Amino acid sequence: MNKGELVSAIADKSGLTKDQAESALSATLASIEDALKSEDSVSLVGFGTFSVNNRPAREGRNPRTNETIQIAAKNVVKFKPGKKLSESVN
Repeated sequence: MNKGELVSAIADKSGLTKDQAESALSATLASIEDALKSEDSVSLVGFGTFSVNNRPAREGRNPRTNETIQIAAKNVVKFKPGKKLSESVN
């Protein structure tokens, strides 16, 4: 499912127009992104939790030349599904 299909599904299930559904989805995603940028977590009970983890710098290897390289530290987004979501998928 891509964003357009998701917007259509939201519009069908909520009774909103497609424009309103797209605005709601964009606002939701922007709010989650803003919270993650400030290294806060977003918990949606029953669905899951989005959080930011810091991955420290480390050494890696170039598989072609076997040369050691430095991999920079960075923040990564993690998602842990909630119990209700996990049960609905299985």
